[in-house]
Amino acid sequence: MHRKIIHIDMDAFFAAVEQRDNPQLKGKPVIVGGQPDSRGVVAACSYEARKFGIHSAMSSSRASQLCPHAIFVKPRISVYRGVSQQIHKIFGQYTDLIEPLSLDEAYLDVTDVKCYQGSATLIAENIRQEIFSCTRLTASAGISYNKFIAKIASDMNKPDGQFIVEPGQGEAFVEALKIGKFYGVGKVTESKMQSIGIKTGGDLKKWSKEKLNHVFGKAGDYYYFIARGIDQRPVCNSRVRKSYGAESTFQIDIIDYKEMSDYLVALAKQVLQALKEKGTVAYTLTIKVKYTDFQQVTRSKTFDHPIVDIVSLDAMVAALLDKTEVLTRSVRLLGVSFSNLTKDVVQHQERQLDLFRSEFSSSG
Repeated sequence: MHRKIIHIDMDAFFAAVEQRDNPQLKGKPVIVGGQPDSRGVVAACSYEARKFGIHSAMSSSRASQLCPHAIFVKPRISVYRGVSQQIHKIFGQYTDLIEPLSLDEAYLDVTDVKCYQGSATLIAENIRQEIFSCTRLTASAGISYNKFIAKIASDMNKPDGQFIVEPGQGEAFVEALKIGKFYGVGKVTESKMQSIGIKTGGDLKKWSKEKLNHVFGKAGDYYYFIARGIDQRPVCNSRVRKSYGAESTFQIDIIDYKEMSDYLVALAKQVLQALKEKGTVAYTLTIKVKYTDFQQVTRSKTFDHPIVDIVSLDAMVAALLDKTEVLTRSVRLLGVSFSNLTKDVVQHQERQLDLFRSEFSSSG
């Protein structure tokens, strides 16, 4: 039996919330993100702004050049999170199998849902109607038998529409897609595929699994199966967060080593405090440095004990910072993250005991 999976994606979510809350912004090119005279980036933009070629992750200065009369609005994450909670509450009325991807999109597995004669199409229509009634915001939906196709389908009739790809249509649907539309194929991979003649799903389908593995490594298997409309991944309603971090882009480049070090330590302390409140400890510390020319590097170290001693952070950060080129290059962004996470000290003790057992048995 095929799964029935819906991918719900809000339309220009952040910008739509701003236009809803401020009627003067309706019908105008709205950009949520950094101001045009800053080093910020576009977090989201309205459909009116997209007509000028503006998209998320674009620099705010470039967006301002493309559309000088665009209206820049600072993000209100707490407001967007509140609306997201309303939307997810609606999802929960239909199924428990919900996999959030972000504040504004999620997968829903409705295979066993009995309402609306078990029709995923009707369920998606009603979810979208309820979202609009509750939030005055529109959503689009993709309906199919797997996650890969459902996600692509949700973009086919945007905004405020939906698109269904039935099991017998999946392979032909994927064959006709441009490779840049494939979820999981980034800009770098797309460029590589284009250079070797893979421009559509049909082109990708012509490649054997062995050849794809040779060229693309472990991702080869994934590309082989999705080219045939095959994706066996289930909708997972419990996702484990793998890292916590924070970063900041500076208005003026930093050139002082101590200032960089102090800033990273301050960020690290904030993240450690958040981890402490969650009863979580980390074993890996990573710093991120972006130079003036936008080149970015990361440096990491994994410890055999949890990183809980704030006093030691100065030395930890300095050791990683010394492995970069900050003494000879100015910096525009600094970030820090903690990963290799474990819940509380009890689990740490169990982990240490496992290590001891392992070492004891190998030495014996």
